[in-house]
Amino acid sequence: MHRVIACIDGSASAPAVCDYGAWASLRLAAPLVFLHVLDKRQYPVASDLSGNIGLGSREQLLEELAALDERRAKLALEQGRIMLAAALERAQKAGVETPVVRQRHGDLVENLYELEDKLRLLVIGRQGESSAGASAHVGSQLESVIRLMHRPILVTPTEFSAPKSALVAFDGSPTTRKGVEMLAGSPLLKNLPIHLLTVGSENDETKAQMDWAKSVLSSAGFTVYGDIRNGDVESTIHAYQKEKDIDLLVMGAYGHSRIRRFLVGSVTTQMLRTTTGALLLLR
Repeated sequence: MHRVIACIDGSASAPAVCDYGAWASLRLAAPLVFLHVLDKRQYPVASDLSGNIGLGSREQLLEELAALDERRAKLALEQGRIMLAAALERAQKAGVETPVVRQRHGDLVENLYELEDKLRLLVIGRQGESSAGASAHVGSQLESVIRLMHRPILVTPTEFSAPKSALVAFDGSPTTRKGVEMLAGSPLLKNLPIHLLTVGSENDETKAQMDWAKSVLSSAGFTVYGDIRNGDVESTIHAYQKEKDIDLLVMGAYGHSRIRRFLVGSVTTQMLRTTTGALLLLR
């Protein structure tokens, strides 16, 4: 069975990741897995320090450095176990009956790639442990995860708020049309009002595309609102979201048309940086 996998670490985002993971698990009726990855670059399981010691250094120094490295790794392992236990308890209090915890060594991106075939939704914080304290800085591995994964990704802020409405950035491309169909067939946003926004010129083509999207979602039982607005993609989306007080933004990751140009490269990071609420990326 496909699962909701929530990635937790020692960052300020971890509690929100737990809560969004529990929310999504309950909405999707899918098993919830909390994943903690001990990055091999920060906490190596074993190290050979002999090549880093200059000529004439004492053997005792080698032994002390090796012992320190081992102790750091053990402490990181124990810290991860404590975090996973806390996440488990938090999810159970939220109503998830049987959440599961997993702790792995290695690279986060590589581990997620291995688990992708079991994944229904990935929940991950906008900032990771290594980017703590940088209020506008996006987690160093997040963009790599977004580029690699081919499953929906829910990027969370540092505080949880159960979504009450959603804004779908829609440009009529195959990617965003597929996203609309995914939302229509998923219980994740059921009973939430959906706003569709196209950023571009209002013409027969964009009107037809908007009518199609509204029809698909309305047929699935959603209350749907649609709008077409001219302007810069990023600022127009943020302005609409603020105007309508929408707490969840939905976008196609690496789509086409203006959205594709908008998301590729450094602008992806800019959107992640400037979005204050939860961001659901559909692939």
